[in-house]
Amino acid sequence: MTTARRRPPLRLVVVAGARPNFMKVAPLMRAFRRRPRLFEVRLVHTGQHYDDAMSDVFFAELGIPRPDIHLGVGSAGHAVQTARVMEAFERVLDEERPDWVIVVGDVNSTAGCSLVAAKMSPRVRVAHVEAGLRSRDRDMPEEVNRLVTDVLSDLLFTTSPDADRNLLAEGVERRRIHRVGNVMIDTLKRFVRLSDGSDVMRRLGIAAPYALLTLHRPANVDDESVLRRIMAALVEIGREMPVIFPAHPRTAKRLEAFGLRAGHAAGAAGAGAAGPGVRVIAPLGYIDFLHLQKRAAVILTDSGGVQEEATILGVPCLTLRDNTERPITVTRGTNRLVGRDTDRIVAAARRVLRAPRRRPPVIPLWDGRAAERIAAVFARLPR
Repeated sequence: MTTARRRPPLRLVVVAGARPNFMKVAPLMRAFRRRPRLFEVRLVHTGQHYDDAMSDVFFAELGIPRPDIHLGVGSAGHAVQTARVMEAFERVLDEERPDWVIVVGDVNSTAGCSLVAAKMSPRVRVAHVEAGLRSRDRDMPEEVNRLVTDVLSDLLFTTSPDADRNLLAEGVERRRIHRVGNVMIDTLKRFVRLSDGSDVMRRLGIAAPYALLTLHRPANVDDESVLRRIMAALVEIGREMPVIFPAHPRTAKRLEAFGLRAGHAAGAAGAGAAGPGVRVIAPLGYIDFLHLQKRAAVILTDSGGVQEEATILGVPCLTLRDNTERPITVTRGTNRLVGRDTDRIVAAARRVLRAPRRRPPVIPLWDGRAAERIAAVFARLPR
């Protein structure tokens, strides 16, 4: 009598590059490492976000294992940064020879590592987690990264029906598309109760009600006139309640360069400068930020992930953009697109602050088990 030989585990390389990726790889790493007979998984951190405030603290808080490989590419322009990622990641694939490369989201590391895997000889298969999202705005670097990554991917894991439709319209075979839910919400649901114990409000000396702001997209922070219009709106909202603004390092540099930090002179040159009601603070860890999100009267953001988190938390969200790659947050959630006009932002904020709070919506598959579904798909693949 012969005994069936156990199939070797799939060799997986999971890539994380920047802060938005970390909340997505955390549940994936847990799901894969719970099945050591099925998966041999290595975590690669490209170092696209490399300082403690934007990277290390998230690994510690979310229980992400230390990266097996750290590429240390650092900050640079899009072309240089992507090139550094590609050059370093090619050496990783030469050494590791994985069966699959798994990328998440839409940062430069996502597109760069996908391109390297697709051009290896022999080719390494690519899986994209959070595939099919489209803003229809190719001026956004993230939109270009999404398009490139999805074209190169062999498996495409989606969060919502609109993403499925986008991929099918672009000619992706249905058999390669798997709607699994939202891994970012896996992390939110895992940590939301823990975040209740954060003392961040005491440390910051704030109390409800307050507004919470995130702002980092180049279209909003690199153009001085746009950033001034946004800051002018925040000053007006700040007359009614404090605006808490954990500033991305890139954004903080722009505020300083344009004279928009609190304490600068007002008037024509300083119109839109942060006033006493706008509190610019250093970036926060995930637990502290989640605590503030859950208790905010309104969230203002240009982040896709924050739109999703606000929806599940049931917090009114004003997106400082004219488009979103996450339309389900508008059609099913709490999100409103308000652009970057001062009066429009202020009017929208006043409307949502007067309106009764809605119950958090229930979105199919945004239930905290998306990573488990992804692992189940890989478990069915041939070795």
